[in-house]
Amino acid sequence: MNKPAGLSHDPLWPRAGGWPAPSELAAGSRIDVSLVGVPASQTSLSATNAHETPDAIRSALFRYSPALMQDRGLPEKGVRNNPEIVDLEELTVADFGNVADPDSPAGEARTIAMMADAAKASELVIALGGDNSVTVAAALGAWGSDLSTAGLITLDAHYDLRDGVSNGSPVRRLIEAGLNPQRIVQIGIQDYANSVAYARRAHELGITVIHRDELARRPLSEIMSEALAIAGAAGGPVHVDLDVDVCDRSVAPACPASVPGGISAYELRQIARLAAAFPQVRSLDLTEIDATTDTPDGRTVRLAALCVLEAVAGVSQR
Repeated sequence: MNKPAGLSHDPLWPRAGGWPAPSELAAGSRIDVSLVGVPASQTSLSATNAHETPDAIRSALFRYSPALMQDRGLPEKGVRNNPEIVDLEELTVADFGNVADPDSPAGEARTIAMMADAAKASELVIALGGDNSVTVAAALGAWGSDLSTAGLITLDAHYDLRDGVSNGSPVRRLIEAGLNPQRIVQIGIQDYANSVAYARRAHELGITVIHRDELARRPLSEIMSEALAIAGAAGGPVHVDLDVDVCDRSVAPACPASVPGGISAYELRQIARLAAAFPQVRSLDLTEIDATTDTPDGRTVRLAALCVLEAVAGVSQR
């Protein structure tokens, strides 16, 4: 992915992104984080060009630097968070490219295979969607033979327990594939964005649901600690679905189903870092953005790019 035109050049201000393919790395190189583009859009319940988004996120990464600044934390409470400046260029990130035509059973098989290859090669795989249907193949590929002990955390305004095959059905499909619903945590579920029938289905399945309002009452670190303990209870790999429509519509206008009153951009970024810092989190996806409908300033795609960097930062803290 080439750097977008118009960006300045400063040898002392390197830009994020432009990461090499695995074949471009030295033989035997250790990969910390892998990217896999999954440009799915054809089964979406809302008309979308989400297939344009993986490359749009890659392009937006060039707007940022791979550097974490010094954070003095809360010294009055004896807490220090990231007291040192961190250069994320010290980590190795590899880009496996995009899955070809992921919107079919054959395409899902290709996604599973590419995710499996990336998971074997790296500490964390980030799947760039695409609509939320990609969560099924992304998770199954990263989990591999560990489905029986795997866990799932979703950041989403919606349950995604619908019947059929669509971007509204990935959680149901993963349960039908063998995922234990008692190791599923759904964070950010919103009023007026779901039906009573699917809310009851989540309850009957034993899914842990953390309502959007609860995020306003409790620290995110506490909520994520609870979610990671539940999803990782069997000791297996955890997949985290960052459906960006969990965010307030003002910061995620390119998500067809984002709702006014969702979480903030900062909250989503913090969650991405907290999740990726947990060693059992082996994979993460970013979904539900239609890059072609973003605002002129590209705020939704830029947020997704920052979540990629937050996930890399999380891995640096493992």
